[in-house]
Amino acid sequence: MNKNLLFCKTQIEKMLQRSQSKIIFPLITLGLIKNYKKNKNDIFSDKDIKEVYYSAVRDMKIYLGHDLHIGGKYYDAYPSRNLPKYSVLKVLGKKKYQLLSPFKDEAEKLSIWIPKRIEAYISNKVTVIPKLAKREFRVKISSSLQEFKRIIKNNIDINPINFEIFSFAIIKVHLEKFACKVYRDTRTSAYDKGVDISTNFGVVYQIKKLKVINKRIADNIYAELKTNFDNERLEDGKVIIIIDNISKSIKNYLIDMKVQSISKNDLLRLIDQIEDAEDREKVLRIIYEEFRREYASDI
Repeated sequence: MNKNLLFCKTQIEKMLQRSQSKIIFPLITLGLIKNYKKNKNDIFSDKDIKEVYYSAVRDMKIYLGHDLHIGGKYYDAYPSRNLPKYSVLKVLGKKKYQLLSPFKDEAEKLSIWIPKRIEAYISNKVTVIPKLAKREFRVKISSSLQEFKRIIKNNIDINPINFEIFSFAIIKVHLEKFACKVYRDTRTSAYDKGVDISTNFGVVYQIKKLKVINKRIADNIYAELKTNFDNERLEDGKVIIIIDNISKSIKNYLIDMKVQSISKNDLLRLIDQIEDAEDREKVLRIIYEEFRREYASDI
């Protein structure tokens, strides 16, 4: 790989790793180089950049077969402040920009590589989620408890986003059998703070993809809970944490502080209690809807 191509790919990797909920800068870059490859014009106005970005998003939706994690809102700060930091653009004047040589020189190869790299990056994040858009797929999976459990088990803890949304869907469907209303309050980009799940009976849940294996970790969690919730709620035992794993002794240690915990294994055991295939299908539907609520394209 030549030095210029390696430089460009490294910059794209930095953009991907710094992405929050939507991939934007790699898609703007893709739009720019595709336009340059076609027209051989390296000068762009802010309006031009917005248009090539929207075009790249539309093409990527077709390429991926879904619109999750792409298509965030465009701001004029992107070409003026952000993309120059990655050596993609040079500011020429008020809302006038030039595509820089490393990306111009490698436009042909990058126009093929960037979509493939975005696809791989997003696939690692969304796993099975796009398939859940189709009711036929959800019904097929839900008709078998073992297949349903396999899908949940294989995807629930791939990343913190999955852990929060899968946990919410399981808890919601389980508690609704007891006429309880359950709401997801936060966005996964802030999954470590505040209420993640609230209910109509006063109990709140905070979700943490953590292994709680000693008192130091438990004490840190309790200190954070005291910051996020009032003492009355804690004293009444109305704060529950959902975590990846916890030892029995530490679980009891937290109980002594009136904090209950639900582990990933506890969640998987709850699945056995979802005996109705329609309820299992509902879990999968909620998972998909929550992902779409956060990560569907705005374009």
